[in-house]
Amino acid sequence: MADHAAPRTVLDLAGEPVAIAFLAEPPAGVAPWEGGPVAAGCAFWRHARAGRTFYTEPAEHHHCAVGAHVHGMALPEERRAELGQALELMASVGYVEPAEVPSIPTVAEPPRYIAYGPARSVTFDPDVVVVATTPGRAMLLHEAALRAGVSPMTVPTAGRPGCAVLPLAMQSGHSAISLGCAGNRISTDLRDEELYTAVPGHTWPAVVEALSTIRSANDAMESYYRDRLVRVEATSTDAI
Repeated sequence: MADHAAPRTVLDLAGEPVAIAFLAEPPAGVAPWEGGPVAAGCAFWRHARAGRTFYTEPAEHHHCAVGAHVHGMALPEERRAELGQALELMASVGYVEPAEVPSIPTVAEPPRYIAYGPARSVTFDPDVVVVATTPGRAMLLHEAALRAGVSPMTVPTAGRPGCAVLPLAMQSGHSAISLGCAGNRISTDLRDEELYTAVPGHTWPAVVEALSTIRSANDAMESYYRDRLVRVEATSTDAI
C-alpha cells in the first residue's frame, strides 16, 4: 500500500503535494475557505501546500478572470468584461496572442465547489494532484509515473496560464508539467528554481507506490555516474 506521506521525504519537497477536487457538493467533513479574498485561484495551492484543507466556491475565484475561465467558471454579469480586458492587456504587451486563447485547456464540467488539501491527508477523492519541485525531483516524479504506467515517455508542458495544467492532466489522464506563468509564480510563491507537475488524482497512489524504488535506483545510478566521471577524467589527465 502506498505511503502517502512518502513523497515529501523522497522528493525533498518544501511543501505538501496538493490534492484538488472539482465537485458538485461540498466535501464531507471539510471546512469552507475562511482566509479572505485571494488574487487568483491558484493562490489556494499555496495554502494547501502549507498544510491547510478547505473548499472554495466560484465567487472566491472571480478575482482572476483567466483562472476562472480555465476552471470552467462563468463570471457574474457585472464582471464578465474582465476576461476580455485581461486578454486585451495580455495581447497589448505581447504576452498572449488572441489566437492562442481557444487552445487553453479548461475544466469541462463547471464545478460548484473546489476542494484543496495535502494529498497525504485529504478525505475527498482528488481529480488532480499538483506537486512543486525542482527539475531534478520532477524527473523522479516523472519516472515514478512512467513506472506506474500513468505517464507516457514524453509529457505535455504548459506555460501560461499556469493553472491550465489542471485540466491538461485531468483530460489526458496522464501527468503534465507547468512551468508556471508570471501570475501563477507570484500567487503560489513558486521559486525560480521550481516547476509544477500535475498527476491525475486516481493515479496518484500508484505513482507514490513507485517513488521510493525510483529514488533508490537514481541514487545508485548517481553514484555510478560520479565514479565513472572520476575514473574517466583521471585517465584523460594521465594521458596528457
